[in-house]
Amino acid sequence: MDSAAVVMGASGGVGAAVVARVRATGAFAVVHALSRSETGLDLEDEATIAAAAAAVASGPVPTLVFVGTGVLHNGHVPERSFREMDPAHLMRDFRVNAIGPALVAKHMLPLLPRDRRAVFVALSARVGSISDNRLGGWHSYRASKAALNMILRNLAIELARTHPLAVVAGLHPGTVDSGLSRSFQRGVQPDALFTPAYSAARLLAVVDSLTPADSGGCFAWDGQPIPA
Repeated sequence: MDSAAVVMGASGGVGAAVVARVRATGAFAVVHALSRSETGLDLEDEATIAAAAAAVASGPVPTLVFVGTGVLHNGHVPERSFREMDPAHLMRDFRVNAIGPALVAKHMLPLLPRDRRAVFVALSARVGSISDNRLGGWHSYRASKAALNMILRNLAIELARTHPLAVVAGLHPGTVDSGLSRSFQRGVQPDALFTPAYSAARLLAVVDSLTPADSGGCFAWDGQPIPA
């Protein structure tokens, strides 16, 4: 049956690698590669998200929505202390890391089929785990990813009522050699620094393994669940 894949953040390191790998599988009739630079998608502008959803709705039904967007620094250095917290930094991280994916879900989830498996995933991070936090710091990033994880859990509960075969989940890609992490790779062991292609392959393998019983969870690149 014809279906489509939608990849948000398709110009980023992981997003571009996901697009390449999904296209290589030939499993989808259409792969929508959406990004700010290529298609004008802006997760801080709901109108662009709604326009993207309208374009997707005009073609084959999407059975995979992969939100590969996120921000870590980009003008704001992650805070080492609560004394460094800044309203603009906090709001920027929440807008991009939590509110953006939530708005994507608002417009994309209604397009998913009800009669077969469909998956909505968003890049999260291990540091968004509240119970696994042992180091503190990075307040804006940690809190925005924790908020994303809660949003995904809420979405999973609601979607299960109408789409019993659907899966909603967060994905931790590991430390990927990309613009997002390049300033913070000191001390990362070489075997723990992934290429975007490797991370994308592992993440898509996790996507393939998820079942409705996993919906609402957050999973690492190796398939292991990340505690809430």
